[in-house]
Amino acid sequence: MEGENTKPKILIFGGTGYLGKYMVKASVASGHKTFVYARPVTQNSRTSKVEIHKEFQGIGVTIIEGELDEHEKIVSVLKEVDVVISTVAYPQFLDQLKIVDAIKVAGNIKRFLPSEFGCEESRVRPLPPFEACLETKRIVRRAIEAAQIPYTFVSANLCGAYFVNVLLRPSESHDDVVVYGSGEAKAVFNYEEDIAKCTIKVINDPRTCNRIVIYRPQASIISQLELISLWEQKTGWSFKRVHVSEEELVKLSESKNFDFLFNFLIKLFAFI
Repeated sequence: MEGENTKPKILIFGGTGYLGKYMVKASVASGHKTFVYARPVTQNSRTSKVEIHKEFQGIGVTIIEGELDEHEKIVSVLKEVDVVISTVAYPQFLDQLKIVDAIKVAGNIKRFLPSEFGCEESRVRPLPPFEACLETKRIVRRAIEAAQIPYTFVSANLCGAYFVNVLLRPSESHDDVVVYGSGEAKAVFNYEEDIAKCTIKVINDPRTCNRIVIYRPQASIISQLELISLWEQKTGWSFKRVHVSEEELVKLSESKNFDFLFNFLIKLFAFI
C-alpha cells in the first residue's frame, strides 16, 4: 500500500473558492500533504474566508498567502510540491499564465491541472459570449503545451449541487421553473465531492498524463425535464414549465448586457 511519504505533495490555487474547497478536502482525505495558495486575509475579508482558512489549518493544510503576480514567491512554493491544481474562477483564467511561467522556472512539477472542470471545449458549439470564455481556456492550454509541462485537462461537466440549485431554486417558494430550449437535451450532473475525489485520483494515474479526462458516468446523465420531474416526485409539488426558446437564447446572446448574459449562459451551457 502506498505510504504517506510517497504520495505527491499538492498545491491548490483557488483552494478557498467554491470548487477549490472540495478539492482541498479530497486531497487531505487521500493522505496528500496539501498546500493552498490564497489571497491574504485582511480586515475587510469576509467572515467565511477567515473561517475556511481556520478550517484548513485545523486539518493540516499549509496556507501560503499571496497574489498571482508574486512570481518569486510562487516559484519557491512550487519547489516544495509535486502537483499543481488550479480552481481559480473565470475572471482569473488568464492569470494562470503566471502559474505556467512559474512552473517553467521551478522545473520540478510532475503534473499541472489548470482550472477547467466544465464542458470539454472541443465538443461544444456555444453562443458567442461563452465562446469568449472558452477561448481563454484554450490560450492557457496552448501555453501549457508549448511549455511542455506535464498536464491533465479535466472536463467535469456540471457541478451537480450548484446547478440543481440554479435550475430548481429549492430554497425559494415558487410555482414555476424555467426550461431552456425543449428541456430534453441531456446534461451530465456530477456532485462536487465526486469531482474532487476523481481529480485527486487522476493525478496519480500515469494514463492521464498529457490527456483530456472527461467525467461522464451514465447515472449522472439527465435532461432538465427529467430533473424537474424527479424533484416533483420527491417534494410532491407541481411546477409550471416556462420555456425559453432557442430563438430567445440567440437574441440574448446579442445583448450588450454581457454580465447578465454571461451568468445566464453559465447556467444554460450544458443544454446548448
